[in-house]
Amino acid sequence: MMQSADAANSLVGTWKLVSFQYEVEGSGERRNVFDEHPVGVLILTAEGRLLTLITASNRAPTAAAGDLFDSMLAYSGLYRLQGNRLITKVDSAWHPAWVGTEQTRSIDYDGEILSLDAPEFREHPLFQGRRVRGTAIWRKE
Repeated sequence: MMQSADAANSLVGTWKLVSFQYEVEGSGERRNVFDEHPVGVLILTAEGRLLTLITASNRAPTAAAGDLFDSMLAYSGLYRLQGNRLITKVDSAWHPAWVGTEQTRSIDYDGEILSLDAPEFREHPLFQGRRVRGTAIWRKE
């Protein structure tokens, strides 16, 4: 939980993705978003900029553009901290529907591992017709 300026400053830096899962509303089903070992980076700057890129680990260089799009997630924007929430005003995204939105994540941070959880279920471009909420686990580099 974020409660002090020192704790907030400790989030600044580069983070490596450990895991990325979605929980499907109503079923409790949890599944890896792309595969068991996704690749990702999260960058949080002291100036308040967030950039994240997550991809499947098994992307083939010869894959069709649509398949590549479906095996990634990326967005950037200015972020702010409010209590134990990280809120990003998205200004650039892999999916145009996210541009101009605010993406809110609940924070759990123990000094080494950062967990960012979507606080509510919602529709997601990768899971059309199903409402999900995601959890990304990060380790500071």
